[in-house]
Amino acid sequence: MPQTLSVAMITKNEEANLPRTLSSVRWADEITIVDCGSTDRTASIAESFGAKVFVHQPFPGHGEQKNVAIDHCTSDWVLLLDADEVISPELAEEIRKMLAGPAAHDAYWIPRLNLFLGRWMRHGGFYPDRKLRLFRRGSARLSEGVGPHSTPQFAGKPGVLRGDMLHCAYPALAPYIEHMNRYSTEMGKLAAPNKPSRSIFAFLWNVVLNPAATFGWNYFFRLGFLDGREGLLLHVYHSAYVSWKYAKAWEQRRGAK
Repeated sequence: MPQTLSVAMITKNEEANLPRTLSSVRWADEITIVDCGSTDRTASIAESFGAKVFVHQPFPGHGEQKNVAIDHCTSDWVLLLDADEVISPELAEEIRKMLAGPAAHDAYWIPRLNLFLGRWMRHGGFYPDRKLRLFRRGSARLSEGVGPHSTPQFAGKPGVLRGDMLHCAYPALAPYIEHMNRYSTEMGKLAAPNKPSRSIFAFLWNVVLNPAATFGWNYFFRLGFLDGREGLLLHVYHSAYVSWKYAKAWEQRRGAK
């Protein structure tokens, strides 16, 4: 007998992304969305696709909110998605075949293909960008208190799927910079309680040298330059994000003295 699948998502003001994302998973047995007080048409769009919508606020953190969404799922398997991610037809078919028979694993890594300024990023460490997003319900949970990049924790050995999950997040520079500014603030607050080093070298490494090394490694050694001007901009601003989060952690610690 085929196993069932729940799609779990968290949202806030995602009316621009939801139709595209939910269209790609309308074949799932259940779509569960936990919303954090959207003021646009997010809830009505989700319900038009048959999704179950729950409101949970104030926002407790990315890992915490996604665990709430997982807890509302009732199917055999959970597919965890962000509102700006799309399941490609190839990946959808691969998942359906896996559900049709006995699965070889209880969790799976999924390659993610990132769209930046209209170009798919295929180099520089941004592909295959595997994410553990498909798992048997009850076998994985997200880490809490670690910021926006929390990953489901799974005790066994995951399998690897081949079809791509499409990340359609950044059609323009402004939302990317706003996103990285917000994420770096969140990560800076999480890092701030750590015991600060008084070494000027540690400060220079975190705020200047580490970002520069990140750019050099990803852009040159991991062939990010093959993604054209879009790739150059992505790696420049990603390195800036690395600098921002450490600088904000330092600022937080300095203000706490």
